Amino acid sequence: MAVRRSVLETLNDTELLQRYHLNREGILIVVALVRDAITAPTNRNNPISAELKCLTTLRYLATGKMQLCNADDLAISQPSFISFPLDIRQLQRNKASFMDITGVPGVVGAIDGTHIKIIAPRQDEDVFVNRKKTHSINTQIVFDANFTILDVVAKWPGSTHDSRILMESGLRQLFERRHVPPGCHLVGDSGYTCKSWLLTPYLHPQMGPQLNYNRAHKKTRSVVERGIGQLKLSFHVLHSEIRLSPEKTGKVLTVCALLHNLCRQRNIPQTGDGDEFDDDDDDDNEHNQFVDEVEQWVMALHQQQD
Repeated sequence: MAVRRSVLETLNDTELLQRYHLNREGILIVVALVRDAITAPTNRNNPISAELKCLTTLRYLATGKMQLCNADDLAISQPSFISFPLDIRQLQRNKASFMDITGVPGVVGAIDGTHIKIIAPRQDEDVFVNRKKTHSINTQIVFDANFTILDVVAKWPGSTHDSRILMESGLRQLFERRHVPPGCHLVGDSGYTCKSWLLTPYLHPQMGPQLNYNRAHKKTRSVVERGIGQLKLSFHVLHSEIRLSPEKTGKVLTVCALLHNLCRQRNIPQTGDGDEFDDDDDDDNEHNQFVDEVEQWVMALHQQQD
């Protein structure tokens, strides 16, 4: 009988990061979180350990090349690492972090949708075909300015528009029922409908304040674009076609998001910083000239739509 090698004992942190995109500390945290859910009830038939089950799944998420793992193995509760902040102090910290980017006031998160390719499902195949004519899950994701994921919804077919996903999400309820205080905003692209709590760009901006606002908005929104880039760089399974059902694909993406946040919280190195998604082309002098105009525009929008 072959002896199962303990990679946690034989590989160093650099080697673990290369293979699993988590270091030893991160892997042990994940094992501790899911041990009770994935440990065999008896020792009959030489059962696979919780550590090996986690390593197998992490290897698949990191590379996308192993198909023998079950996405349900990592039974981590989403609220453990992903939750939209409702605490006033945390919201103020989020605002300050976004304010440091371009001076847009009141922003607590950046939202966007990203498509994760899947094989054609057996049921309702046509609704999973997106605008690029491939099958996908359209995933809503929100990042804070430090690239922590605040919200993820990974269940909608690829043909579903971003705005519909948001309108039917619990996130919208948090804002419209005032669980998130007034004066807190998300930033999203023109695919979303402008709300008092959701700032979108002008479709045809005029020279002056509107154009300045759009430029500041674009730079602020780039947080979510870079964040999605980081997520996909860290977990290569999200790059290629996932050969799982839509339901399990959603679980795979949610687990990747949980692990991403775990890395951010524990300062565990991740593959790539997402800097290649930074489209900053404004110099600081020009930025300082229109910060006040942007703040006035946001305040006026808030007053008009409340």
